[in-house]
Amino acid sequence: MDASPHDSTETTPADTGAAAAASDRSLAAEKVRSFPATPGVYLMKDAAGRVIYVGKAKNLRARAGSYFLKAAEQDRRTADLVREIRDIDFLEAESEVDALLLESRLVKDVQPRFNSDLKDDKTFPYLQITTHEDFPRVEFTRTPRQKGVKLYGPFTSAGSLRGAIVVLQRIFKFRTCTLDIDADDEQWRWFRPCLLASIGQCTAPCNLRITKDDYRKDINRLKTFLEGGKKRLLEEMRQDMLTASTALEFEKAARLRDEIRLLETLDQRGDLEENVQPEVFLVDPKKGLAGLEKVLGLKQPPRVIEGVDIAHLAGDETVASLVQFIDGLPFKPGYKRYRIKTVDGIDDFKSIHEVVSRRFARLVREGEPLPDIFLVDGGKGQLSAALDALDSLGIEPPCIISLAKREEEIFLPGRSEPLRLSRDSFSLRLLEYVRDEAHRFAQHYHHLLRGRRFTAE
Repeated sequence: MDASPHDSTETTPADTGAAAAASDRSLAAEKVRSFPATPGVYLMKDAAGRVIYVGKAKNLRARAGSYFLKAAEQDRRTADLVREIRDIDFLEAESEVDALLLESRLVKDVQPRFNSDLKDDKTFPYLQITTHEDFPRVEFTRTPRQKGVKLYGPFTSAGSLRGAIVVLQRIFKFRTCTLDIDADDEQWRWFRPCLLASIGQCTAPCNLRITKDDYRKDINRLKTFLEGGKKRLLEEMRQDMLTASTALEFEKAARLRDEIRLLETLDQRGDLEENVQPEVFLVDPKKGLAGLEKVLGLKQPPRVIEGVDIAHLAGDETVASLVQFIDGLPFKPGYKRYRIKTVDGIDDFKSIHEVVSRRFARLVREGEPLPDIFLVDGGKGQLSAALDALDSLGIEPPCIISLAKREEEIFLPGRSEPLRLSRDSFSLRLLEYVRDEAHRFAQHYHHLLRGRRFTAE
């Protein structure tokens, strides 16, 4: 009997080509299975042995292996790359930060074709260190300057670079602010540093707490690390620590000891992007702060803004959040959560009273400066509750205001009528962002507690 057309399968040239390509990739796919599950970079190569893509990974085996899954062949962002892969190699790194820097150096030196093709023509991010200032600052930028800076990059992941800057700042304590600090101007000794100094994440050159020479030593250590000299840097720092200890400079020796420990444990910092602080979108921080100085009648632009919000579900599990903005940007280490302890049922006014009392009592007790603006989510009643809390503590309040959601009205102490700003004003946008961030943070905590309760039940 003759076979019907349905008894055989016709093979097209396209099918043959796809099968051949898959076969060519099979050796690379098999090779990936032997990769270590550690941080590092992987190098994709084509049939001619040319490196066509460099990537970093927290887990080399898992990340590189993902390119040999069917999803990578079908994803338009990776399909062209996947078709050309014929071989793959890797270089191990001690941590994800080390892998990020190694990837950057390789991308710059090798210039693999797909590293630029896969970015959809976006500008690569760079780490930029100013060189013309008394106290150089470290910046993230997509538009690097041509003069007066030392550039590191390009980097392929903006999120990872931002996270790395936060992690490295905890070690080298450099500044990231935009202040123009003159080391010879004694007036800076009366400048109030931001909270990065309070938590030991910046040496506060803005208050001249560190000399120009000592600060530049920290920057030079950072440069050595960024340029791949981690081992040499650790040896130098250990010698400096010993020298400081011998000279009875115990504070300096202790600081070096802590920095060495942080450098040695970079692999324990978690996912880099978890360290990234949120950014203010559609808000110009400088214009927002300048606007608040004007509309609120402040003597100078505010530097520290704190916002508080209450969250509850039918009076159950009432919690509060406090968020902190420095120089117009969210500052995650300053965020705090509170479980309301003294209020039964639903009472936002009493809850606000408790949170404000606890927050400001702690600031006074620990000798910390008060925020320049304290923002309460709500209207007149919430503002009065906050003012009563400060009055009961005998604390002279900072600029304390409330922002009501519906009409975005700003209530101020001693004014019967609310302040109404243009919906497009930078100052209102900044206040809205503080308020919305406090609300998001409170809701997140509330849901977390509810989830724990349901799990326990």
